[in-house]
Amino acid sequence: MDKKIRTNSQNLLLLYEDNHIIVINKRPGDIVQGDKTGDIPLSEIVKQYIKKKYNKPGKVFLGVVHRIDRPTSGIVVFARTSKALSRLNELFSKKLAKKIYWAIVKNQPDKEQDTLEHWLVRNTKQNKSYAHIKEVPNSKKAVLDYQMLKKLDNYYLLQINLKTGRHHQIRAQLAAIKCPIKGDLKYGFDRSNKNGSIHLHARSIEFLHPVKKETIKLTAPTFEDPIWDACS
Repeated sequence: MDKKIRTNSQNLLLLYEDNHIIVINKRPGDIVQGDKTGDIPLSEIVKQYIKKKYNKPGKVFLGVVHRIDRPTSGIVVFARTSKALSRLNELFSKKLAKKIYWAIVKNQPDKEQDTLEHWLVRNTKQNKSYAHIKEVPNSKKAVLDYQMLKKLDNYYLLQINLKTGRHHQIRAQLAAIKCPIKGDLKYGFDRSNKNGSIHLHARSIEFLHPVKKETIKLTAPTFEDPIWDACS
């Protein structure tokens, strides 16, 4: 069960916390790190929480291990020490963290489960990635497995096992098989969600604790929403 902690008029949904790492269930719309919008990022809110809870003087160290897109919800891991950060960076770079996502799509995939392989080209001006079936200049290979978990009234729930970590990978690859994620106008869905979110959720993660060397397995509940609620 999520533990709610109020800090600066915002609720932090903590999934795990110790002296080395802290894991948050990010709400859709929150940004993990600061950007040109100037909005307060999740990383800063977590720092404020740590500073207040532990009465820390001066600056609080917090390392961003990985990011998920602003309209996406779910698991985000932060490091509380430089040692944990360096070890987690290595672990994530070697793809040793197992990440599972849930996605809601309107169109039914041709297969109930499959492996998707594409070559993605990132357009930084558009903040968008384009999927190609063959290698092209400046492309990076993207691989994921998907499985259809549930057929809803008008949508389908897919579970994605992410094999690589490319920019907008799940969004671009699902769009490439004509299954854009609900609310994702950028990748071909016909209308946006009212709150600006997309129905993509970083559902679970499994990795080796950087200091304790024990396996950490965490699952993030979806946020209150009629379609997500129908998935349970």
